[in-house]
Amino acid sequence: MTKGIVISLYDFTGEALKPWAEAGYDCYAYDIQHPVEGRTEGGIHYRRADLHNKDNLLALPSEFSDKPVVFGMAFPVCTDMAVSGAAHFKRKAERDPEFQTKAVQYAKWCGELFDALGVPYFVENPVSVLATKWRKPDHSFHPYEYGGYIPDDQAEHPRWPEYIAPRDGYKKKTCLWTGGGFVMPTKVSVDPEKYHGNGYSTAMMKLGGKSQRTKDIRSATPRGFAKAVYEFNSQPVEEMA
Repeated sequence: MTKGIVISLYDFTGEALKPWAEAGYDCYAYDIQHPVEGRTEGGIHYRRADLHNKDNLLALPSEFSDKPVVFGMAFPVCTDMAVSGAAHFKRKAERDPEFQTKAVQYAKWCGELFDALGVPYFVENPVSVLATKWRKPDHSFHPYEYGGYIPDDQAEHPRWPEYIAPRDGYKKKTCLWTGGGFVMPTKVSVDPEKYHGNGYSTAMMKLGGKSQRTKDIRSATPRGFAKAVYEFNSQPVEEMA
């Protein structure tokens, strides 16, 4: 019997869901990159969905309305919102004056979906225009601040060790918009200086180009943060009644 259902939107890697899946929760990762036929691996159901189509999001509350959903998370595309890309905003606006309004709306829809389901949740983005075009973030963190949740014998990143520092020992300010009783986990830091000089990921900076692979690596959920969120927000269904 499942402990409950966890939903993750704009999630290609499934990294944020792994602690939940390993603990026996039924997990769903939605992203347009997943195969049409879907797949299930490690207790995570990977489903293809164009989440920029609101009809696809509106279908989810109906699908899960009578099921024990206990947590939600979302990682909406930041390309048109992150301040790190501000140099390109003018050119994008010339092509589509509504480009940023649309991007912000996609993020807001995620929060509205989880509010409709009545579950704790977070919507994640780097430092971005969401802070002014939606509302100020409720929390922010750097990956290294949760690296202490990763055991020493699991320090090396299992998928991209050449780019992601051991135990998430790097800086990258990340913001969270939360609701439904989300609990921000206690920070247990590792020293980013130990891995990357001033703490910023020099390996990550080597990722050039605009390929989807580059975007996936840069946006991968820090493992330590994922573990911490699980530890502070997981409850059996019967305890949430």
